Amino acid sequence: MNKLKAVCVYCGSNFNGDIQLRKAIKQLAETLVDHKIKLVYGGGSVGVMGVLANDVLELGGSVTGVIPQFLLDKEVGHKGVTEMIVTENMHQRKQKMADLSDGFVILPGGFGTLEEFFEVLTWLQLGLHNKPIGVLNINGFYDPLFAQMEMMVQSKFLKPANRDLVFNEGDAASLIDKMDNFSAVPDEVWFKERNLT
Repeated sequence: MNKLKAVCVYCGSNFNGDIQLRKAIKQLAETLVDHKIKLVYGGGSVGVMGVLANDVLELGGSVTGVIPQFLLDKEVGHKGVTEMIVTENMHQRKQKMADLSDGFVILPGGFGTLEEFFEVLTWLQLGLHNKPIGVLNINGFYDPLFAQMEMMVQSKFLKPANRDLVFNEGDAASLIDKMDNFSAVPDEVWFKERNLT
């Protein structure tokens, strides 16, 4: 492992207490720390975000939080991270998180997690970055989402090569290993071939 120096993790500001998810968060934290990969995340102290940050910190890892001022004002910012970057708004937050990272991991979450996931995935499809994206799919949480992507391919709205830009793994160590060896190139001619039939 040497490509991934910092990984951005998108995840929920809520945590449902699921035991398997808790184990997966711990395994991801251990994998990041074992490989000296810095965690970049949304800077929160709550939900899956807070659990992951705490695990990485307790294991001696490095954590950079990126949070907009209005959320910091609500006192949801993590006070123990290695570094906290405060932005003016959500757009700056997402850009900063992407800029600081060599790859992206998606854990279970809600609207915000999906929005962040699809934004960096779209950027990859457009050739705006060439960083790996991996979904840590715990207990099939994201199976319906991958089924929707397959429907997009079958319906000719998404090229198979671009669907395959996303890694789908249930094991954190396997996911990080695949991401570290990422070499896929997006199909950037989508805009020239409007008819995918």
